[in-house]
Amino acid sequence: MPDSAGRVPKFKKARVLIFARPVAGAVNQVQLVAPDAQLDWTPASDARARRIAKDALASDAPPVITGVGNAFHVAGALPGEGETQIFLTTADQRPVSLSILRRPGEQPRWAVALSEIVDESAAPAPETLLWYRMACALPPTLPERSTTSLEAADATIAREDYAFVLAALGPCGRTRKI
Repeated sequence: MPDSAGRVPKFKKARVLIFARPVAGAVNQVQLVAPDAQLDWTPASDARARRIAKDALASDAPPVITGVGNAFHVAGALPGEGETQIFLTTADQRPVSLSILRRPGEQPRWAVALSEIVDESAAPAPETLLWYRMACALPPTLPERSTTSLEAADATIAREDYAFVLAALGPCGRTRKI
């Protein structure tokens, strides 16, 4: 693509990362998977691409997040104490849930569980496959349908806890053109 001055970049001897697929019937050709699927090579972009590709090919790869299911909040014994659980929907129906714990006088803590067992220290590291799948797929607010069975006060806390998780994840940052 031309730069801001309208010049087409020169790629001779340039190091780039490309994300491509084979061209049907042409064994010696590939096609970019998207218009922006060629990136300048840097050690950081190379390491990130390798890490994500390795994670995506692993037998225990995190599922593709498709949305948000039900949410619930249970108040604790003390004022300001409680736990919210938010169930995510996935392409392959595997269980994924968010757990947010609140204790008086403390910052909320959150974790993601990729099975029925919740590991309270399991928030995904930035720029990992699970982080991208969450940060880039979750809607900006908790869907109204996720809290229809909750009392108004519990629904409000569930929405606040969901917003807390999104803020902790940070923005997706992906600038893909599809």
